[in-house]
Amino acid sequence: MQLTTTSRLLKALADETRMRILHLLAQEELAASDLMEILNMGQSRVSTHLSLLKEVSLVTDHRAGRRSLYNLHAGPGTTLWENIAKENRRTPEFQSDLAGLKILRDRRRDNTKAYFDRVAASFGEADLPGRTWEGLARALMALAPKQRYVDLGVGDGQLTLMLAGAAREVTAVDLSTKMLSGLERRANDSGLTNIKYMEADIEDLPMPEGEQDVAVMSQALHHAAAPARALSEAHRVLTRNGRILVIDLLAHNEEWVREKLEHLHLGFTEEELAALLEEAGFTNVQVSRAARDSKPPHFMTLIATGTKE
Repeated sequence: MQLTTTSRLLKALADETRMRILHLLAQEELAASDLMEILNMGQSRVSTHLSLLKEVSLVTDHRAGRRSLYNLHAGPGTTLWENIAKENRRTPEFQSDLAGLKILRDRRRDNTKAYFDRVAASFGEADLPGRTWEGLARALMALAPKQRYVDLGVGDGQLTLMLAGAAREVTAVDLSTKMLSGLERRANDSGLTNIKYMEADIEDLPMPEGEQDVAVMSQALHHAAAPARALSEAHRVLTRNGRILVIDLLAHNEEWVREKLEHLHLGFTEEELAALLEEAGFTNVQVSRAARDSKPPHFMTLIATGTKE
């Protein structure tokens, strides 16, 4: 470091207010308005000090919406400043500033709490950035064990792709060649190489016994001519302690789905689905209502799980 640089750095640090600003920015990044409040100083004075600290590379800033946020910069003067801060950490000025920072944080928290209290009644219906079921599903999928999955009836393939992101291997089973081809293209575009494609009937799986860890059947059981046989096949291909996840519709009276969507069954009651899983050999069976469509006819989704012991 050159003498001129050292001289400018020492001059920047030879001011009580600038040291107080650095001490506050060492706690968290702050806007100039935050510093004005804590230090009880005007805008021009705070801005002048910040400009000087930026000139000697002790402070940097970045835009966050309409505000600029300031933070400490690791540079030539970092070690010198850290020594100064350590020697003066219990001074009344620094302690007073920390108390002011706590008041600022408390007010932010209270403002956030007040907002959520205000919108709590309508929050569930609000269209909020980033809050999607796909986003939630992908986040939860990150917690899924890295095992062998079989997706029985892939449909649009979205769930298969999510599973592949977490699984050791996924076997995608569907009767439709085009469904599987479309899934393979999307998997290739996403760089996923751990999916096996199998054109087959979920009621008659050309798979060895005890080969899979988890069987997933999402909105596929109501397409099966014999749901009991499909569940028995899922049970057969699972390893000991393997688990099944069934996502399907609660029983309804919308007959139009038979012709328009090729549904063979109008959903299942909780008791019916539980009985089918138990008859297939699954234990620890649990069935619950998961979600209700917001648009008519308001189909209700069931989630069922079970274990092959």
